[in-house]
Amino acid sequence: MLLYNNLFRIITLSLILFNGLHVLAGNREEEIYIFAYFKGNGEDGLHLAYSKDGYNWNALKNDESFLQPKLSKDKLMRDPCIIRGGDGLFHMVWTVSWTDKGIGYASSKDLINWSEQQYIPVMRTEEGARNCWAPEITYDPNSKSYMIYWATTIPGKFPETQIEAENAYNHRMYCVYTKDFKTYSDTRLLYDPGFNVIDATIAKINDKWIMFLKDETKEPVEKNLKIAYADQLQGPYSKASKPITGNYWAEGPTLTKVGATWLLYFDKYTEHHYGAIASTDLENWKDVSDRINMPNGIRHGTIFKITQKELQKLLIAK
Repeated sequence: MLLYNNLFRIITLSLILFNGLHVLAGNREEEIYIFAYFKGNGEDGLHLAYSKDGYNWNALKNDESFLQPKLSKDKLMRDPCIIRGGDGLFHMVWTVSWTDKGIGYASSKDLINWSEQQYIPVMRTEEGARNCWAPEITYDPNSKSYMIYWATTIPGKFPETQIEAENAYNHRMYCVYTKDFKTYSDTRLLYDPGFNVIDATIAKINDKWIMFLKDETKEPVEKNLKIAYADQLQGPYSKASKPITGNYWAEGPTLTKVGATWLLYFDKYTEHHYGAIASTDLENWKDVSDRINMPNGIRHGTIFKITQKELQKLLIAK
């Protein structure tokens, strides 16, 4: 009888433990992937899509804009980059014009209601600066600061890679730092890989900061994505790797992780659709473009994660 009672207690305690773990697992909120992007020339502003598996995406709000652009003479909102900051807010930067010396910034608690749009004149001190393209933000938890970085052409600089093709653009990556999006450091050169470079995005993976970038070289043609590494967010970054994308033109990389797999999305802009490559070690990449399903007309954007609760608000947004 004693043996029976002890066995009964063990079974009962096991069931309680199992049910408790099951409840905890059920209460753990599912992470949702969000893709921030633009359409056309960026005239109507911010578009959002969501995915539960990182491969199949559905446009939110009937693919209508969540935020209309108001800055610069062109009033564009191209290349939106959104991150969740150390303060819990969503912070966004974007390209406001093809030819302006500044970028756009706004913040939000829910991706629906946004702060007043702020123009950041990041290249105002460079008289000849021709543009500020595809800005991105990366948060450094160690310094509790944000680095904003973008591509600019300054005529006369880097003559070793200057050509007349493609409007004589000859970009390098520049950056500023901020802790509060109110005051900013002086602008400085972030990365000169020895070639025309645009569309950098940086993530901390293990103990390294990894920059994915586009080699914009036209003669001889590159137009592919490469990787550079650094021990600190601010660099210095290593020599760029060999191309990790294939025999097509690619730009606008954005990185996310699905399970143990890293997915790098990018715009196959000459083919007018998106592509993706996958890796478990960030060294060996496999093309998985045939596995992804994207909204029609999606262009250069970024991926980040939200909660199921946050998604429910977006699903009913008007």
